Amino acid sequence: MHSTLTEHAWCLYGDEYRPTPKCDGDRQEHYFVEELTFADADSIRAMLRELSPHMVDGHLPVWVRNLAHRLVLLQQPDEPALLREAAAPPRNRVNGPGSAE
Repeated sequence: MHSTLTEHAWCLYGDEYRPTPKCDGDRQEHYFVEELTFADADSIRAMLRELSPHMVDGHLPVWVRNLAHRLVLLQQPDEPALLREAAAPPRNRVNGPGSAE
């Protein structure tokens, strides 16, 4: 069993900055989605900052990052910093729209 949401995501999706741990728990994605759905905003933000600090890096799928931001905003809708973070385009975009080649 995973002790934190970040640990669960790290186990399931890996991390480009450090080796993926050996996981004893179930690696099925729907268990992670359930944990994410009921997580508090601070746990979700910690996961995003740890595993996708620049939004374009890391191995979290885009849909997981989008869902995580939406869930945080549902819990804390009146925080302008969260709104800006969720609405911001990915930083350090590589070979995407608007990137310099």
